[in-house]
Amino acid sequence: MKMFATVVLILLALLSVAAGAAKLSQAPQEVEFFSALGLDPVWLYPLGILQVGGALACTLRRTRHAGLAAVTTGFAISSAMIFLSGNVAFGVASLIPVILALLLMRHYR
Repeated sequence: MKMFATVVLILLALLSVAAGAAKLSQAPQEVEFFSALGLDPVWLYPLGILQVGGALACTLRRTRHAGLAAVTTGFAISSAMIFLSGNVAFGVASLIPVILALLLMRHYR
């Protein structure tokens, strides 16, 4: 179980860094998505920082739980936005990282 948890932790951290980096770099798809929801693209920065910062915090044992909480929050916000856009199928799929991060938070208490 420990090896599985470590692999999932690494994958979630990488996914969170990738998602956060896309937001911080103001990727055109991210800007368009936020604009379509009526949100100012400036909000990409705090969400990107949350996702990248959470991923980095996950890598240290001492801050792992807080990092996972940040990663969970970032993915949950993204999932909520996907649901608000009307894309239910992708919204459901986007809940997988949220659930995995919540399970890891419990594992790494």
